[in-house]
Amino acid sequence: MPQAVRTQVGIIGAGPAGLLLAQLLGVRGIESVVLEDRSRDYVQARIRAGILEQGTVDLLTEAGVGQRLHREGLRHDGIYLQHPGHREHLDFRGLCGRSVWAYGQTEVVKDLIDARLATGHQVEFEVGDTALHDLDTDRPRITYTDGAGSPQVLECDVVAGCDGFHGPSREMLPADLQQTWARDYPFAWLGILADVAPSTDELIYAWHPDGFAMHSMRSPSVSRLYLQVDPHESIEGWSDDRIWSELSHRLAFEGWQLQSGPITDRSITAMRSVVRAPMRHGRLFLAGDAAHIVPPTGAKGLNLAVADVAVLCEALTALLLQGRSDLADAYSDTALGRVWRATHFSWWMTSMLHPTGDPFEAQLQLSQLRYVTSSPCAAQSLAENYTGMPLG
Repeated sequence: MPQAVRTQVGIIGAGPAGLLLAQLLGVRGIESVVLEDRSRDYVQARIRAGILEQGTVDLLTEAGVGQRLHREGLRHDGIYLQHPGHREHLDFRGLCGRSVWAYGQTEVVKDLIDARLATGHQVEFEVGDTALHDLDTDRPRITYTDGAGSPQVLECDVVAGCDGFHGPSREMLPADLQQTWARDYPFAWLGILADVAPSTDELIYAWHPDGFAMHSMRSPSVSRLYLQVDPHESIEGWSDDRIWSELSHRLAFEGWQLQSGPITDRSITAMRSVVRAPMRHGRLFLAGDAAHIVPPTGAKGLNLAVADVAVLCEALTALLLQGRSDLADAYSDTALGRVWRATHFSWWMTSMLHPTGDPFEAQLQLSQLRYVTSSPCAAQSLAENYTGMPLG
């Protein structure tokens, strides 16, 4: 075996959770090594979430990686909720005093990688054969093959599993300790990126009897739009003309017109909710998609990963710098409290906005939409959850 490299925190996964954890720990003087099985180009090009909660923006700013976000991100102070013949605006600033930002996950990842490299810390990309060992001791190890094909050993005080739903970390929880709650939804999202200026100043969530539609954005010149489709649909069956025609149909509103443009990316994403517990075993701590998945309707996936990291950073700081284990021992329960709140909100938004073909359920959905847009208390609850409860 090769000679082991020593660090304090071994982080598996160079997505937003792993990279932000490394950045926050570095600010506090805690060393880490980040391992990623994909290439840097792939990681920086993954099309994922695009809406950042107030707390996420504040934490990125605190970590020293918010400059470009504040310069190029689009602050949104509300959303539109629509059903045929009606489009109502919810004013987040007036309802709860918070905002959200349109700023793609790809940009967050680029900012975090640039910041890490600027401080002389490397991210090891294209590693393979990653395996975790001795997690129930105070000296866990990670073995892997580096990008050049050489076997490596990383000795740590702690391992942070930020490697998503398909990574090796979550499989290391003993089977007799694992609990999993899951729900698969009977629909999917067809999402596109298009080189066309957004046709709206803020996001539009539209209920339509033919299926949900959403108008989001990535920048003043790039639009992000979604259609509810059958989960068994093939992307090859959706031409540009068909996509734009269906979007125009479902988003139609008197006096407003959807602008179309060249589609640069398209994909179909299944909708599911998954929560796994516990989020900690021995010296292994899970964060982000390694522990939970939410449907994208509530814009919670990336933000929930950031919230995990905020709690985990405090726990690891106390453990590694102060010799206190109380926050680490409480990490799973603390993080899961927020996970379940976000999971419920994401389920609620999804259930309210996606018709299933059941006429009775459709009337319930329309009643809920009318209530949310007419009751200040209901609107405030949506605004509080959408913009994110304060971190910490």
